[in-house]
Amino acid sequence: MRADRLLSILLLLQAHRRMTARTLAERLEVSERTIHRDMEALSGAGVPVVAERGAGGGWMLVEGYRTDLTGLNRAEVEALFFAKPSRLLADLQLDRASEGAVIKLLAALPAISRRSAEAVRARIHVDVSGWNRAEEAVPFLPALQEAVWRERRLRLAYGHEPGCAVERLVDPLGLVAKGSVWYFVAGVEGEVRSYRVSRVRGVEATGEPAARPADFDLAAFWEQSSSRFRESLPRFCATLRADAAILQRMRYALRFARMGEVSRPDGEGWVTVDMRFQFEEEACEFALSFGSQLEVVAPPSLREKVIAMAESVVKFYEGRMGHG
Repeated sequence: MRADRLLSILLLLQAHRRMTARTLAERLEVSERTIHRDMEALSGAGVPVVAERGAGGGWMLVEGYRTDLTGLNRAEVEALFFAKPSRLLADLQLDRASEGAVIKLLAALPAISRRSAEAVRARIHVDVSGWNRAEEAVPFLPALQEAVWRERRLRLAYGHEPGCAVERLVDPLGLVAKGSVWYFVAGVEGEVRSYRVSRVRGVEATGEPAARPADFDLAAFWEQSSSRFRESLPRFCATLRADAAILQRMRYALRFARMGEVSRPDGEGWVTVDMRFQFEEEACEFALSFGSQLEVVAPPSLREKVIAMAESVVKFYEGRMGHG
Protein backbone atom coordinates (compact mmCIF):
# COMPACT_ATOMS: atom_id res chain seq x y z
CA MET A 1 0.00 0.00 0.00
CA ARG A 2 2.81 2.41 0.87
CA ALA A 3 4.58 1.68 -2.41
CA ASP A 4 1.41 2.66 -4.30
CA ARG A 5 1.20 5.89 -2.29
CA LEU A 6 4.87 6.79 -2.91
CA LEU A 7 4.34 6.29 -6.62
CA SER A 8 1.17 8.41 -6.49
CA ILE A 9 3.10 11.23 -4.80
CA LEU A 10 5.79 11.04 -7.45
CA LEU A 11 3.26 11.20 -10.30
CA LEU A 12 1.27 14.02 -8.65
CA LEU A 13 4.40 16.13 -8.23
CA GLN A 14 5.35 15.37 -11.80
CA ALA A 15 1.93 16.50 -13.02
CA HIS A 16 1.44 19.57 -10.77
CA ARG A 17 5.10 20.65 -10.30
CA ARG A 18 4.51 21.85 -6.74
CA MET A 19 2.06 20.69 -4.06
CA THR A 20 1.75 21.35 -0.33
CA ALA A 21 1.81 18.54 2.22
CA ARG A 22 -1.79 19.38 3.13
CA THR A 23 -2.98 19.06 -0.48
CA LEU A 24 -1.14 15.77 -0.93
CA ALA A 25 -2.59 14.47 2.34
CA GLU A 26 -6.13 15.36 1.22
CA ARG A 27 -5.66 13.77 -2.21
CA LEU A 28 -4.24 10.54 -0.76
CA GLU A 29 -6.45 10.49 2.38
CA VAL A 30 -3.59 10.31 4.88
CA SER A 31 -2.15 12.68 7.49
CA GLU A 32 0.40 15.41 6.76
CA ARG A 33 2.83 13.59 9.08
CA THR A 34 2.53 10.52 6.81
CA ILE A 35 3.29 12.68 3.78
CA HIS A 36 6.46 14.02 5.44
CA ARG A 37 7.59 10.46 6.22
CA ASP A 38 6.87 9.46 2.61
CA MET A 39 8.99 12.37 1.37
CA GLU A 40 11.89 11.15 3.51
CA ALA A 41 11.43 7.67 2.00
CA LEU A 42 11.46 9.06 -1.54
CA SER A 43 14.55 11.10 -0.83
CA GLY A 44 16.28 8.08 0.68
CA ALA A 45 15.46 6.11 -2.48
CA GLY A 46 17.24 8.72 -4.60
CA VAL A 47 14.22 10.68 -5.83
CA PRO A 48 15.18 14.40 -5.82
CA VAL A 49 12.27 15.89 -3.84
CA VAL A 50 12.75 19.30 -2.23
CA ALA A 51 10.59 21.51 -0.04
CA GLU A 52 10.14 25.24 -0.59
CA ARG A 53 8.96 27.19 2.42
CA GLY A 54 6.89 30.34 2.63
CA ALA A 55 3.89 31.60 0.67
CA GLY A 56 3.43 29.63 -2.53
CA GLY A 57 5.82 26.95 -1.34
CA GLY A 58 5.42 23.20 -1.12
CA TRP A 59 7.03 19.96 -2.19
CA MET A 60 8.45 19.67 -5.69
CA LEU A 61 10.78 17.61 -7.86
CA VAL A 62 14.14 19.00 -8.92
CA GLU A 63 13.82 20.73 -12.30
CA GLY A 64 14.16 18.28 -15.19
CA TYR A 65 13.53 15.11 -13.18
CA ARG A 66 10.92 12.81 -14.70
CA THR A 67 9.95 9.17 -14.56
CA ASP A 68 8.01 7.13 -17.10
CA LEU A 69 7.06 4.55 -14.48
CA THR A 70 3.28 4.20 -14.07
CA GLY A 71 3.01 1.15 -11.82
CA LEU A 72 -0.73 0.71 -12.32
CA ASN A 73 -2.23 -1.89 -10.01
CA ARG A 74 -5.05 -4.21 -11.08
CA ALA A 75 -7.87 -2.03 -9.73
CA GLU A 76 -6.44 1.05 -11.47
CA VAL A 77 -6.18 -0.81 -14.78
CA GLU A 78 -9.77 -2.00 -14.47
CA ALA A 79 -10.96 1.55 -13.64
CA LEU A 80 -9.22 2.94 -16.74
CA PHE A 81 -10.91 0.42 -19.01
CA PHE A 82 -14.39 0.79 -17.56
CA ALA A 83 -16.70 1.25 -20.56
CA LYS A 84 -16.93 4.96 -21.36
CA PRO A 85 -20.37 6.37 -22.27
CA SER A 86 -19.97 6.27 -26.06
CA ARG A 87 -22.96 8.57 -26.67
CA LEU A 88 -21.38 11.36 -24.60
CA LEU A 89 -17.99 10.90 -26.26
CA ALA A 90 -19.68 11.04 -29.67
CA ASP A 91 -21.43 14.28 -28.65
CA LEU A 92 -17.98 15.74 -27.94
CA GLN A 93 -16.55 14.18 -31.14
CA LEU A 94 -14.11 12.19 -29.00
CA ASP A 95 -15.37 8.66 -29.62
CA ARG A 96 -12.68 7.78 -32.19
CA ALA A 97 -9.94 9.42 -30.13
CA SER A 98 -11.07 7.47 -27.06
CA GLU A 99 -10.97 4.17 -28.90
CA GLY A 100 -7.53 4.97 -30.29
CA ALA A 101 -6.23 5.78 -26.81
CA VAL A 102 -7.65 2.52 -25.45
CA ILE A 103 -5.91 0.51 -28.19
CA LYS A 104 -2.56 2.21 -27.50
CA LEU A 105 -2.86 1.75 -23.75
CA LEU A 106 -3.79 -1.91 -24.18
CA ALA A 107 -0.73 -2.47 -26.33
CA ALA A 108 1.53 -0.87 -23.71
CA LEU A 109 0.27 -2.95 -20.77
CA PRO A 110 1.94 -6.14 -19.57
CA ALA A 111 0.08 -9.31 -20.56
CA ILE A 112 -1.47 -9.92 -17.11
CA SER A 113 -2.78 -6.33 -16.88
CA ARG A 114 -4.05 -6.50 -20.46
CA ARG A 115 -6.14 -9.56 -19.58
CA SER A 116 -7.72 -7.67 -16.64
CA ALA A 117 -8.51 -4.69 -18.86
CA GLU A 118 -10.08 -6.80 -21.60
CA ALA A 119 -12.12 -8.72 -19.02
CA VAL A 120 -13.62 -5.46 -17.71
CA ARG A 121 -14.53 -4.25 -21.22
CA ALA A 122 -16.21 -7.59 -21.96
CA ARG A 123 -18.23 -7.72 -18.74
CA ILE A 124 -19.25 -4.17 -17.80
CA HIS A 125 -21.02 -1.61 -19.97
CA VAL A 126 -22.30 1.79 -18.86
CA ASP A 127 -25.47 3.07 -20.56
CA VAL A 128 -26.20 6.64 -19.45
CA SER A 129 -29.57 6.95 -21.19
CA GLY A 130 -32.95 6.27 -19.57
CA TRP A 131 -35.66 4.03 -21.00
CA ASN A 132 -38.19 6.81 -21.45
CA ARG A 133 -35.92 9.70 -22.38
CA ALA A 134 -36.01 10.86 -25.97
CA GLU A 135 -32.68 11.81 -27.49
CA GLU A 136 -32.09 15.54 -27.42
CA ALA A 137 -30.68 17.48 -30.35
CA VAL A 138 -27.59 19.45 -29.32
CA PRO A 139 -26.44 21.22 -32.52
CA PHE A 140 -24.63 23.97 -30.58
CA LEU A 141 -22.63 21.64 -28.31
CA PRO A 142 -19.44 21.84 -30.47
CA ALA A 143 -19.52 25.66 -30.38
CA LEU A 144 -20.03 25.65 -26.61
CA GLN A 145 -17.25 23.11 -26.18
CA GLU A 146 -14.89 25.26 -28.27
CA ALA A 147 -15.70 28.32 -26.15
CA VAL A 148 -15.07 26.36 -22.95
CA TRP A 149 -11.66 25.13 -24.17
CA ARG A 150 -10.57 28.53 -25.53
CA GLU A 151 -12.12 30.49 -22.64
CA ARG A 152 -13.92 32.93 -24.94
CA ARG A 153 -17.06 34.92 -24.08
CA LEU A 154 -20.26 34.11 -25.97
CA ARG A 155 -23.56 35.72 -26.83
CA LEU A 156 -26.11 33.01 -26.07
CA ALA A 157 -29.71 32.74 -27.30
CA TYR A 158 -31.66 30.50 -24.94
CA GLY A 159 -35.28 29.44 -24.57
CA HIS A 160 -37.71 26.53 -24.23
CA GLU A 161 -39.12 27.27 -27.69
CA PRO A 162 -37.18 28.43 -30.79
CA GLY A 163 -39.33 31.54 -31.23
CA CYS A 164 -39.02 32.91 -27.70
CA ALA A 165 -35.28 32.85 -26.97
CA VAL A 166 -33.59 35.54 -24.87
CA GLU A 167 -30.00 36.67 -25.37
CA ARG A 168 -27.33 36.71 -22.68
CA LEU A 169 -23.63 37.55 -22.65
CA VAL A 170 -21.96 34.62 -20.87
CA ASP A 171 -18.52 33.50 -19.71
CA PRO A 172 -18.16 29.75 -20.43
CA LEU A 173 -17.07 27.72 -17.40
CA GLY A 174 -17.78 24.09 -18.31
CA LEU A 175 -20.03 21.35 -19.64
CA VAL A 176 -21.82 18.73 -17.53
CA ALA A 177 -23.48 15.52 -18.69
CA LYS A 178 -26.38 14.53 -16.42
CA GLY A 179 -27.28 11.06 -17.66
CA SER A 180 -27.47 11.65 -21.41
CA VAL A 181 -28.48 15.32 -21.06
CA TRP A 182 -25.88 18.07 -21.55
CA TYR A 183 -25.76 21.27 -19.48
CA PHE A 184 -23.66 24.37 -20.16
CA VAL A 185 -22.33 26.15 -17.07
CA ALA A 186 -21.48 29.83 -17.45
CA GLY A 187 -20.98 33.06 -15.57
CA VAL A 188 -23.75 35.61 -16.14
CA GLU A 189 -23.80 39.06 -14.52
CA GLY A 190 -21.74 37.93 -11.55
CA GLU A 191 -23.62 34.65 -11.03
CA VAL A 192 -22.94 31.07 -12.14
CA ARG A 193 -25.87 29.44 -13.96
CA SER A 194 -26.51 26.25 -15.91
CA TYR A 195 -28.31 25.98 -19.26
CA ARG A 196 -29.73 22.89 -20.90
CA VAL A 197 -27.80 22.58 -24.17
CA SER A 198 -30.81 21.30 -26.13
CA ARG A 199 -32.54 24.66 -25.40
CA VAL A 200 -29.69 26.77 -26.75
CA ARG A 201 -31.06 28.47 -29.90
CA GLY A 202 -27.97 30.33 -31.03
CA VAL A 203 -24.31 30.96 -30.22
CA GLU A 204 -22.24 33.94 -31.30
CA ALA A 205 -18.52 34.24 -30.49
CA THR A 206 -17.46 37.70 -29.30
CA GLY A 207 -13.71 37.12 -29.46
CA GLU A 208 -13.37 38.50 -25.93
CA PRO A 209 -11.61 36.49 -23.21
CA ALA A 210 -13.96 34.92 -20.68
CA ALA A 211 -13.79 35.84 -16.99
CA ARG A 212 -13.26 32.68 -14.96
CA PRO A 213 -13.18 32.80 -11.13
CA ALA A 214 -9.78 31.58 -9.94
CA ASP A 215 -11.33 29.21 -7.38
CA PHE A 216 -14.18 27.87 -9.54
CA ASP A 217 -14.68 24.10 -9.19
CA LEU A 218 -17.11 22.69 -11.77
CA ALA A 219 -17.81 19.42 -9.92
CA ALA A 220 -18.41 21.22 -6.60
CA PHE A 221 -20.71 23.78 -8.26
CA TRP A 222 -22.77 21.05 -9.92
CA GLU A 223 -23.13 19.08 -6.69
CA GLN A 224 -24.29 22.18 -4.80
CA SER A 225 -26.63 23.19 -7.62
CA SER A 226 -28.13 19.69 -7.82
CA SER A 227 -28.64 19.62 -4.04
CA ARG A 228 -30.43 22.98 -4.11
CA PHE A 229 -32.63 21.78 -6.98
CA ARG A 230 -33.59 18.58 -5.15
CA GLU A 231 -34.35 20.49 -1.95
CA SER A 232 -36.52 22.99 -3.82
CA LEU A 233 -38.73 20.33 -5.40
CA PRO A 234 -42.22 20.16 -3.88
CA ARG A 235 -42.85 16.89 -2.05
CA PHE A 236 -46.30 15.39 -1.94
CA CYS A 237 -46.43 12.06 -0.12
CA ALA A 238 -49.13 9.49 -0.71
CA THR A 239 -49.89 5.93 0.33
CA LEU A 240 -51.36 3.74 -2.38
CA ARG A 241 -52.71 0.22 -2.47
CA ALA A 242 -52.13 -1.59 -5.75
CA ASP A 243 -52.55 -4.94 -7.43
CA ALA A 244 -49.09 -6.52 -7.25
CA ALA A 245 -49.40 -7.40 -10.95
CA ILE A 246 -49.02 -3.71 -11.94
CA LEU A 247 -45.96 -2.90 -9.81
CA GLN A 248 -43.58 -3.08 -12.75
CA ARG A 249 -45.86 -0.88 -14.87
CA MET A 250 -46.01 1.62 -12.01
CA ARG A 251 -42.21 1.85 -11.98
CA TYR A 252 -42.11 2.43 -15.74
CA ALA A 253 -44.76 5.16 -15.45
CA LEU A 254 -42.72 7.20 -12.94
CA ARG A 255 -41.24 10.48 -14.10
CA PHE A 256 -40.35 12.83 -11.24
CA ALA A 257 -42.18 10.69 -8.67
CA ARG A 258 -40.36 8.24 -6.41
CA MET A 259 -41.52 4.87 -5.15
CA GLY A 260 -40.63 4.10 -1.54
CA GLU A 261 -41.35 1.09 0.64
CA VAL A 262 -43.53 -1.66 -0.80
CA SER A 263 -45.29 -4.13 1.49
CA ARG A 264 -45.70 -7.83 0.88
CA PRO A 265 -48.85 -8.86 -1.01
CA ASP A 266 -51.89 -9.33 1.21
CA GLY A 267 -54.50 -12.08 0.90
CA GLU A 268 -55.97 -10.40 -2.19
CA GLY A 269 -52.59 -10.09 -3.90
CA TRP A 270 -52.39 -6.32 -3.33
CA VAL A 271 -49.48 -4.32 -1.91
CA THR A 272 -49.23 -1.02 -0.04
CA VAL A 273 -46.82 1.47 -1.61
CA ASP A 274 -45.40 4.70 -0.18
CA MET A 275 -44.80 7.28 -2.91
CA ARG A 276 -43.57 10.84 -3.25
CA PHE A 277 -44.75 13.15 -6.03
CA GLN A 278 -43.96 16.73 -6.94
CA PHE A 279 -47.60 17.88 -6.85
CA GLU A 280 -50.98 16.59 -5.71
CA GLU A 281 -52.25 16.87 -9.31
CA GLU A 282 -49.47 14.56 -10.48
CA ALA A 283 -50.40 12.01 -7.80
CA CYS A 284 -54.05 12.24 -8.84
CA GLU A 285 -53.29 11.65 -12.52
CA PHE A 286 -51.01 8.75 -11.64
CA ALA A 287 -53.69 7.07 -9.51
CA LEU A 288 -56.38 7.49 -12.18
CA SER A 289 -54.14 6.05 -14.91
CA PHE A 290 -54.33 2.58 -13.34
CA GLY A 291 -58.11 2.56 -12.91
CA SER A 292 -59.49 -0.05 -10.55
CA GLN A 293 -56.09 -1.70 -10.05
CA LEU A 294 -54.90 1.08 -7.78
CA GLU A 295 -56.50 2.68 -4.70
CA VAL A 296 -55.50 5.83 -2.80
CA VAL A 297 -55.23 5.13 0.93
CA ALA A 298 -53.88 8.47 2.13
CA PRO A 299 -54.08 11.40 2.37
CA PRO A 300 -57.89 11.71 2.41
CA SER A 301 -57.74 14.89 0.31
CA LEU A 302 -56.07 12.99 -2.54
CA ARG A 303 -58.61 10.19 -2.32
CA GLU A 304 -61.46 12.70 -2.54
CA LYS A 305 -59.84 14.45 -5.52
CA VAL A 306 -59.38 11.15 -7.39
CA ILE A 307 -63.04 10.26 -6.80
CA ALA A 308 -64.17 13.70 -7.99
CA MET A 309 -62.04 13.49 -11.14
CA ALA A 310 -63.26 9.96 -11.88
CA GLU A 311 -66.87 11.11 -11.55
CA SER A 312 -66.20 14.06 -13.87
CA VAL A 313 -64.75 11.69 -16.49
CA VAL A 314 -67.86 9.50 -16.28
CA LYS A 315 -70.13 12.54 -16.63
CA PHE A 316 -68.13 13.77 -19.61
CA TYR A 317 -68.57 10.50 -21.49
CA GLU A 318 -72.24 10.22 -20.50
CA GLY A 319 -72.75 13.68 -21.96
CA ARG A 320 -71.05 12.60 -25.19
CA MET A 321 -73.18 9.49 -25.68
CA GLY A 322 -75.54 11.28 -28.03
CA HIS A 323 -72.68 12.69 -30.14
CA GLY A 324 -71.30 9.33 -31.26
